[in-house]
Amino acid sequence: MNAVSLDDTIVAIATPPGRGGIGVVRLAGPEARAIAAPMLRLSQKGGGHGLAPGRTSFGELIDPAGGERIDEVVVTYFAKPHSYTTDDIVEISAHGAPVVLEHIVSMAIERGARLAEPGEFTMRAFLNGRLDLTQAEAVRDLIESQTLFQAKVAAQQLEGALSKRLQPIKQRLVELIAVLEAGVDFAEDDVSVLPAAEILDRIAAVRSPLEELAKSFSYGKIIHEGLTLAIVGRPNVGKSSLFNRLVERERAIVTATPGTTRDLVSETVAIAGIPVRLVDTAGIRAAVDEAESIGIQKSYEALAEADLVLVVLDAGDPHPGEDQMLNSRLENRAAIFVENKADLVKTPRSTPSGGNSHRLRTSALTGEGISELREAILQQIAGEGGGQRESGMLTNIRHQGLVRDSLTALEAARVAVGHSIPHEMLLLDLYNALRPLDSITGSTTTDDILNLIFSSFCIGK
Repeated sequence: MNAVSLDDTIVAIATPPGRGGIGVVRLAGPEARAIAAPMLRLSQKGGGHGLAPGRTSFGELIDPAGGERIDEVVVTYFAKPHSYTTDDIVEISAHGAPVVLEHIVSMAIERGARLAEPGEFTMRAFLNGRLDLTQAEAVRDLIESQTLFQAKVAAQQLEGALSKRLQPIKQRLVELIAVLEAGVDFAEDDVSVLPAAEILDRIAAVRSPLEELAKSFSYGKIIHEGLTLAIVGRPNVGKSSLFNRLVERERAIVTATPGTTRDLVSETVAIAGIPVRLVDTAGIRAAVDEAESIGIQKSYEALAEADLVLVVLDAGDPHPGEDQMLNSRLENRAAIFVENKADLVKTPRSTPSGGNSHRLRTSALTGEGISELREAILQQIAGEGGGQRESGMLTNIRHQGLVRDSLTALEAARVAVGHSIPHEMLLLDLYNALRPLDSITGSTTTDDILNLIFSSFCIGK
């Protein structure tokens, strides 16, 4: 993104590409109203005319050169500072024909507007103090949400949940820095200096909630990005049938012949609002031909790349030797062991289990145990704590890295206190802990980082 000028008036199509019933063109900047007015012939019904702040007006889009009518439009004018960017904003809603929307943009450019860069509207909202950086990034997350739960989490971030969680942590750190700075600057005036034990207590009071915040990333990352679950097992144990049950439609081919699945079949579903990419794999056994051998190799690759593994066993037909081929690949992996075809047997078989695994019985034919399987998947996703469902969790790898940087600096400060390092040097570590927290909300963010973040937005946002 080029250097942003807040004095320019920018324009872009704000709705997705393609045809639709409605398309919106947005202008933002000091000349937005002056540029839009000649393109519009607004209705005078209701006792008023022209672009009034906070008012939606009906009218016609016209060609300023000849006055010909192009389309019917609805126009909304947001006067500064009561708008998304805090600039004057005019939004023109026309029929969603690309040629009409592009013509509106062209007419605006001819009258002095500039085509907006990707994410420039939201960047202006950040630069003008309307949003902090966590809220600006949440706009992108909200747009990219695949599930309602993802949208709710992004909406919390957009309301400033992470910033609110960070604020008291930063406040404690700033207070400690201020006390130590006073002790250094005014030592000759007998300003009291904190004893080492109290400094350590204050550092711990900053570290503890920051460590809890850092722990939220494992769950927050899954909410943001989803996870991959590989369904593996011997041939003909019902992997594809379970896959279809979880997808809730006949996505994978199912036959009584072992080895039907030769290639990977994948589908994304939502489990408790979290996107889960299910991967159905070829049955793992000693291959009988080259095609099956390639399919089994792909199964092993899918197993290695998956965040979670669903190991399907035949509840009534154990093959310990062939199962062992698979079990050797599951060491230290999060896994759920499923005894499928439970409708055919009454006695459960013994399945491997460990600290990272669950065990249950299902029947893909009758649906027995499927709800329990979904719950087991959710438990694995959420972890021992049941998931960090409080607001203000870390869902962004940039934020997570900055929190880790802050914790590293706090640890250095703790060690410095233990070694009786002068407070002038201790303050360097404390400032090193504060700067990453400021960078999360954008207080000390460089232009390069801003460009990287906002360039990933769509043009009209």
